[in-house]
Amino acid sequence: MKRYKAIPEYYDPEHAHHEMLENDVPFFLSHTSPGQNILELAVGTGRAAITIAQAGHRVVGVDFDQAMLDIAVRKRDGLGLGDRQLSLIRGDVLRLDLGRPFDWVCIFFNTFMTFTTLREQDHALQAVRRHLKPRGRFWLDVFQPNPAILAEHESKDLEPVAFYVPEFDRTVAKTIEVRRDLARQNQRVTFHYTYFDARGREHHQRTEFDITFMFSRELQLLLERNGLAIEDIYGNYDGSRLNADSPRMIACCKRA
Repeated sequence: MKRYKAIPEYYDPEHAHHEMLENDVPFFLSHTSPGQNILELAVGTGRAAITIAQAGHRVVGVDFDQAMLDIAVRKRDGLGLGDRQLSLIRGDVLRLDLGRPFDWVCIFFNTFMTFTTLREQDHALQAVRRHLKPRGRFWLDVFQPNPAILAEHESKDLEPVAFYVPEFDRTVAKTIEVRRDLARQNQRVTFHYTYFDARGREHHQRTEFDITFMFSRELQLLLERNGLAIEDIYGNYDGSRLNADSPRMIACCKRA
């Protein structure tokens, strides 16, 4: 299995067109009380963590990719946030032990699906429970699989988008390719990038990684066996309940 590793400078601009990224953090914040201690796992470039800290919470963000964290630090510092408001730590979610509990632990934007085996998922959720206070809450946001799409063995040229990368002064075109193995519940995702340099020469890059998928009953069983009880499960950021047509599975859990 290939773990997701972004091209750090591309990450923010290539995802800026996703409407969900304007709604996921505000929906989460509507469930929090003022001034809480919040741990975000797989914090990346700090997109969610910075907004949560600006809302008055004390946030710790963890990621395994130092280059992504470096961008998060620059963004945090540029907004005048201090380390006490948002602390950014390099670490492996699957082995994490910070030695302190939190009011909330959260994982946004399908990141949990990059843990492709049951063993990895159990380790991730055990780390979640280990970092929750006795009445702590866990927020997990993943996509709900679409059976019609899963029936296609391969999909190409998905979500075409062009984005500008300030650090490299380049405009990049991106498409997505997905190959599916239903027996293993695995999807091999490839991001294809194309850009032209100042001399007009064409360049190609790609990022390839695996993600899994699960349905709501699987999700409930997985959470419960790791000591996390679902209080609410939503199908989208408008607070609607999960149904067969919902695009998301947003689980608000408590430590059991």
